[in-house]
Amino acid sequence: MHLRRSISLAVAALTAGLLTGGVPGQALAAAAPTATPLPLSTVADVVSAGDRVFVSGGRSATDVVVTSAAGAVVGTLSDLPGPTDLLLSADRRTLYVALPTANAIAAFDTGSLVESARYDTGAGECPSSLALTGRYLWFGYGCDQWGGNIGRIDLGRQPARLSTGVASEDFYNAPLLAAASQNRSVLLAGQASLSPASVYAYGIGTAGALTLLRTNQFSAVGSNLRDIALDPTGATLYTAAGSPPLVQAFPFADITSPTATYATGPYPRAVEVSRTGTQIAAGADAAYDPDVFLFSADGTELARYELGAELSAGGLAWSPNGARVYAVTSDWTGARPATLHVLPVPAA
Repeated sequence: MHLRRSISLAVAALTAGLLTGGVPGQALAAAAPTATPLPLSTVADVVSAGDRVFVSGGRSATDVVVTSAAGAVVGTLSDLPGPTDLLLSADRRTLYVALPTANAIAAFDTGSLVESARYDTGAGECPSSLALTGRYLWFGYGCDQWGGNIGRIDLGRQPARLSTGVASEDFYNAPLLAAASQNRSVLLAGQASLSPASVYAYGIGTAGALTLLRTNQFSAVGSNLRDIALDPTGATLYTAAGSPPLVQAFPFADITSPTATYATGPYPRAVEVSRTGTQIAAGADAAYDPDVFLFSADGTELARYELGAELSAGGLAWSPNGARVYAVTSDWTGARPATLHVLPVPAA
């Protein structure tokens, strides 16, 4: 753990055109972010439905906090056993919440905040990560070492049909999952907690059958994988691992060498792709340096922000319109509550 500054700062360089000689790759000026303390001591995930933002408290918590787009707390989804990963449906009307301690996934209406369904994932499965491709709700599960795999819930059937063990590979623990919003035929899984780390590219076939297409070359991804993402088309995958000290982009079709890198400094913890696929948000566990960076897809830095506390692994989310990035932090000392940071995105 690191000692952190208590002051939140937004740090952004001037645009390249304002600098002598027009040096490329400099950041645009960013408006000041805001920070809202949450009624949570820990945080696990954050997603934005546009007018509402949802923040989960993690395995030791019982709540998902609801805020406005500007970060003001407006409600709570309470009495949930250990809410961790959050996922929105394509129309943003349904919020899925992984409940690993209850071996279940809950679904809520994002307008009424009423629970609309709860899906049993089977005894001893501990679903911890979620992804959605059309009618199939995928979950990475695993309670014990080498007990991890991928499960599938067919939402197109009534009642919904559960399948577990749909991947041919076993994972050390619950794999991280990512899907592409415009491509229902691919799924990405990441093996966390091992060094070197691995990612697995799958094709989705008839009736949701998974076929392993490829994995990365040895050590290409790095070690201690914390987060993964796919661009909207499923053509490019992104990894944030404890090492190397940068976020990497790889072709989904050939996970050998990165096509772009995004310099965050040591210990990357999160990566999130904008809805258009043109911008990347990346975060790291920095003691006295900026924590969150915004990049164009080619690696040009747009803005950077100092949050003043530890960024949660996977704790970044874009607003649907791309105008804001949300980041969640917690204080490892327990002296301060978890915080939602609203980071305005500088105009292009």
